[in-house]
Amino acid sequence: MKKCLITLAVVLMILPAVNATIITNTNQSATYLRLLARAASYTIDAVYYNPAGLTKLQDGFHLAFHNQTISQEKTINNQFPLFNRSEFVGKVSVPIFPNFYAVYKKGKFALSFGFGPNAGGGSADYANGLPSFESNYAMLPLLVSSFGIPTTQYSADINFSGSSIYSGFQLNASYAVSDIFSVAGGVRMISAKNTYEGSISNVRINPEHPLLNPGGGLMSAVQFFTMIGQPGYAASVSDLSVDAVQTGTAFTPILSLCLTPMDGLVIAARYEFNTNLELTNDTVIDPTGLFPDGAKTRADIPAILGFGVEYAVMPTLRFMAAFNTYFDKQANWEGAEAFVDSNSYDIAVGAEYDISKAILISAGYMRTDVGVGAGYQSDMSHALSSNTIGFGCQVKILPQLDFDLGLIFVTYDEDSIYIPYVLGLYDETYNRSTIAIAVGLGYHPRK
Repeated sequence: MKKCLITLAVVLMILPAVNATIITNTNQSATYLRLLARAASYTIDAVYYNPAGLTKLQDGFHLAFHNQTISQEKTINNQFPLFNRSEFVGKVSVPIFPNFYAVYKKGKFALSFGFGPNAGGGSADYANGLPSFESNYAMLPLLVSSFGIPTTQYSADINFSGSSIYSGFQLNASYAVSDIFSVAGGVRMISAKNTYEGSISNVRINPEHPLLNPGGGLMSAVQFFTMIGQPGYAASVSDLSVDAVQTGTAFTPILSLCLTPMDGLVIAARYEFNTNLELTNDTVIDPTGLFPDGAKTRADIPAILGFGVEYAVMPTLRFMAAFNTYFDKQANWEGAEAFVDSNSYDIAVGAEYDISKAILISAGYMRTDVGVGAGYQSDMSHALSSNTIGFGCQVKILPQLDFDLGLIFVTYDEDSIYIPYVLGLYDETYNRSTIAIAVGLGYHPRK
């Protein structure tokens, strides 16, 4: 039964927020939520999306603080007939997902700082566990019945919680080579922390044994196997718990360039190198041996290559597009990358319109395709392609103070695989949904 705790830990290893791909969080501002295509940004969130574009800002200090509240529901349906239930639902809650940006622009130079959760950023709650948690216990009635003792029910108390946060601290230096061409270089420090707390206890079955369980009700599985002289089975259904933390630090070099060949047209490109992240275990309790104290594992954040364009059709109407590819196949995920068939990518379009000098509205759409094969998919770790719709507005509260509001809805492409059990192959289907809302305040110098 130790497999169940192993499943628990793998599920909690990274709790994605609004991933554009398998790991990376690209939702790094309220402006992103209302537009979705930010690769050619030349406002303050360009600290993340297009550092070279910061040279287009007005001289002086620029500041912004944004926060997102994210809710995600993951649904797994498994058709194995021995389970107590066919649907398993996990809820991911991210009440606080902050982003902070600061820029100082002077002449041709701009220095900038950014902070945000570049991966992870939430806590997970699986009230009824997962199919792989249940699978061994679901087989207990069949196992005990094979001893000649009719058994039809099982139950177990499965409790776990986990959180994951990969905080990114980014520094950039940007330079305008000419009025048309700007470049930037930067580095992001990733500080990662995963926490795991979980237990499986009170495993019970209902063997119809005239001496050991004459009433035929649920009884302790440990007690039953001990009484019939099966200490190995008794040990396998005994209580288990885990309490461990993983931490690690890594650095991501970033290169960026920006072209403005004509008024109203911005073209940008950004490359983030692979983040070689190594996590170290700090373990308090772990009878499974999954988290040996002091052991190290790799959990890279893949390299990203992004392109973007923005064009002002008229002074009050702007269109934008973005394309990003994520080099998942080149990352080190302790072997999981072997099940990636092709690199993930997303493509997004957006538009914003100035209703007045003080108010603008915007909307965007993004399609994300993940390139994982069937061997990658499981209830522990699965990736799904998705469609995202975003919209929102910006209001100038004061000449120097902007308020942004963004909202997104994400729907996913359902995927399924066949899981082998003793009785045959059974369909397991994965789906999820995500809603996020973001607000932000931005300060810029008076013109």
